[in-house]
Amino acid sequence: MMDKLTLLYLAATEKIDPGDIGLEGQVTNANTAVTGILNAVYFWAGIVCVIIIIVGGYLYVTANANASQITRGKNAILGAVIGLVIVIMAFTITNFVIGRF
Repeated sequence: MMDKLTLLYLAATEKIDPGDIGLEGQVTNANTAVTGILNAVYFWAGIVCVIIIIVGGYLYVTANANASQITRGKNAILGAVIGLVIVIMAFTITNFVIGRF
């Protein structure tokens, strides 16, 4: 049995009928499939960044003047914020490019 991603790809490239696998009206072309997959990836990347920001904040707050723990918390927050900015930029760029073609 093929996995769901393979079926989605085949439906998007019109090698099989989307109605045959229960995707009637959901996948109309490859752009729709790619956009859906990328949006899911961006969503989960954003969730991971927010969780890392929370963990970094916890490490920073509970450091008790331990310099290495403070640095670890600051670096976690900084890395997560940079990652979140990159995810937002990637989302914007890919949606712009996919929307143009």
